[in-house]
Amino acid sequence: MRPFLLLACTAIACVGLGAETLRVMSFNVRYPSPGDGEDVWAKRRDLLVETVRTQAPDVMGTQELFFEQGQYIVEKLPEYAWFGLSRRGNHEDEHMGVFYRKDRLQLVDNGDFWLSPTPEKAGSMAWNMSLPRMCTWGLFEIKGTGTKFLYLNTHLAHRGNDEPARQMSAKLLAFRIGMQDEKLPVVLTGDFNAPAGGPTYALLSPPLKDARAEAAQKEGPEGTFHGFKGKVGAARIDWILYRAPWTVERQEAITFNKDGRYPSDHLPVIAVFKLP
Repeated sequence: MRPFLLLACTAIACVGLGAETLRVMSFNVRYPSPGDGEDVWAKRRDLLVETVRTQAPDVMGTQELFFEQGQYIVEKLPEYAWFGLSRRGNHEDEHMGVFYRKDRLQLVDNGDFWLSPTPEKAGSMAWNMSLPRMCTWGLFEIKGTGTKFLYLNTHLAHRGNDEPARQMSAKLLAFRIGMQDEKLPVVLTGDFNAPAGGPTYALLSPPLKDARAEAAQKEGPEGTFHGFKGKVGAARIDWILYRAPWTVERQEAITFNKDGRYPSDHLPVIAVFKLP
């Protein structure tokens, strides 16, 4: 990240003047699979757009996003822009697309890196993973405040036997975050395909805090994957983690649906941060 924004901000610039709240969402949107039957993208895309519109995140990290989905979302929600490459360094399959409100946030810098020993090599993979895995990041400034924060969004390996790969990926993420000025607020979102409280989680929290654990108000179920059925499992695999002098007013796993149709096979999660 040139290299990963190493000490990119001075302490004064990073702290800024503060703001009221920052709404952060993580959303595995489920790629447009033709095998999804009644839950195919074309039949749920407007419900997904409605979910985002209703929750009004300032910044949202997505997983399994294909280019056509990203373009549809910003077409219907023009107050947002998005960025990110796909896991092979182009726009041909899954993106870790990051969306942000143009009226609230200024994108200062952005990029991508891969979860491998060669993070700057597009499409690189390692640790016996079946697919390239990556992270998309953006350095944002909250307009009118001077407050900057670094936002990262990822999707870790999904198979049961990928736990070693997930742990190696978490170590790389922790290392990259650790390279930053400690006064720079950092937010990490993603589908980690690992339960909160497990070994992969322990590599990231600490050094990061878990918005769900820190929230003054918790809403929705603990689990986040439901396979379009609405009945979630026990594991919370979609997380919002952070390193910042912020408090978490509320964290919610969003169960919004219409007549049993859900916008995705994961519940989106949102955290509302109160900034100093």
